[in-house]
Amino acid sequence: MPTLILVRHGRSTANTEGLLAGWTPGVALDERGTAQAASLPGRLEGVPISEVVASPLQRCQETIQPLLDARPGLAAHSEERIGECHYGDWSGRKLAELGDEPLMEVVQAHPSAAAFPGGESMRAMQTRAAEAVREWNARVERDHGADAVYLMCSHGDIIKSLVADALGLHLDLFQRISVEPCSITVIRYTRLRPFLVRLGDTGDFASLVPREEAAGGDAPVGGGAGAP
Repeated sequence: MPTLILVRHGRSTANTEGLLAGWTPGVALDERGTAQAASLPGRLEGVPISEVVASPLQRCQETIQPLLDARPGLAAHSEERIGECHYGDWSGRKLAELGDEPLMEVVQAHPSAAAFPGGESMRAMQTRAAEAVREWNARVERDHGADAVYLMCSHGDIIKSLVADALGLHLDLFQRISVEPCSITVIRYTRLRPFLVRLGDTGDFASLVPREEAAGGDAPVGGGAGAP
């Protein structure tokens, strides 16, 4: 079965403004995110990517564009099922404000029971994304062979949920996984089990440098903004 490269979109304007973007239209890459996207073709140089599949949201489409420009003829597809979680009434709100919502504790500690008001549950988010990957695995293998490599550009919570699925982790443990903007995660699927080959690889260790304000114990909903 194929090898899947999961790329989280580059840093967005919502990331830097501390907003939970969700499906809010017009959320673009910021200056750093644009630079991260521009570096993607070099980071993936030599990797024989057969197909590119991306969330329809602007920040993901902008992230893959430099790669598509560098590889004319590479087929690209839009896939709504790997689009961001539908955060409903939380979309567009400040993450700092959402921290006081009682539901945030559930999102952090028991995400399998979390459903966003006016949006979807985190279980539904994981299910649709995992189903999309399995269908694309079959399609890519059919069209390009069992050793094919393809790329999906998606969002932090989606990628974390797919890693949890690949590792056989309960969704309640997925907040222990971290993927920064424009990080690369790789899962090699086989007939019997998936193998996690890379996780959140940015090639940059700036996020490990201690910050003036220590990071809290909560996971950043939506994925966070990455290194400063």
